[in-house]
Amino acid sequence: MSKRKVLELFYDVVSPYSWLGFEVLLRYKNIWNVDIHLHPALLGGVMHATGNSPPAMVPKKGAYMAKDVERLSEFYQVPLRQPSNFFQVVIKKGSLSAMRFLTAIQMSHPEFLEGVSRELWQRIWSEDKDITEPESLLQAAKKAGMPEDLAQKSLSLMTSPEVKTRLKENTEKALEYGVFGMPSIVAHINEKTELFFGSDRFELLAHHLGEKWLGPVPHKSRL
Repeated sequence: MSKRKVLELFYDVVSPYSWLGFEVLLRYKNIWNVDIHLHPALLGGVMHATGNSPPAMVPKKGAYMAKDVERLSEFYQVPLRQPSNFFQVVIKKGSLSAMRFLTAIQMSHPEFLEGVSRELWQRIWSEDKDITEPESLLQAAKKAGMPEDLAQKSLSLMTSPEVKTRLKENTEKALEYGVFGMPSIVAHINEKTELFFGSDRFELLAHHLGEKWLGPVPHKSRL
């Protein structure tokens, strides 16, 4: 049996493109011979460290992004919808609370990391809801099937030095790999690392893995 390859996904729920990358990668989890490691990291920290800036901060890109999200939602079959007050929700409020919450879950109950991450994206990028208030975070955890006592425990750990340090370490690890935006996939292939940025590099990733790319919704390609 061939050795399973490892794919590390660095993501932030403030990024709609991260949601696309997250969903597609997990759809291929049982198709490609790979192990997927999820790493919640802080996109703002990566942007600051690399001198990058959000697409929406460039007027022409911002205008394009609204239409882009609509088309990508249909193509990837992910229910993306831009928040009604994009600047307030995405730029001003940001995702620090959400990413600390996910980091606390990663550290104490990693089996719920995938589900809670998805529900947080769902809240901000589909339901136009808050992801900064404690009650909002708990609602996301509840919808993901996380028991209330465990969710409350993760909530209480959000501001702990250990969680803050882990989130910083996740972000610094991304930077060490050369990450400058999200989603970013670090593939470990034949004892080498390859960085793939964005949600539109899966065909190239498949080529390097020696696997088949069956489109963004692979089960439909098999019908």
